[in-house]
Amino acid sequence: MIQTLVRDFGWIHLGIGLFGNFCFVVGSILFFKTFEAWYTVAVWLFVVGSTGMFVGSLGELAKSLYEAREKRMEKRRS
Repeated sequence: MIQTLVRDFGWIHLGIGLFGNFCFVVGSILFFKTFEAWYTVAVWLFVVGSTGMFVGSLGELAKSLYEAREKRMEKRRS
């Protein structure tokens, strides 16, 4: 189940990573002095964004590992 999710739905990892990047950028902008009233929102966007980037990267890593394992298995069969 997990292997299928990781391998066949790689676009999900990309989407999570992009969402994380977007939150990270918006959170960074909200740290400017002009948006001082939004400081708490900026911190949470930073946390959510960095978490999204981390989860997206973990998904990509898992996908790469599954694909590498499949290639090794194919070579052994040949």
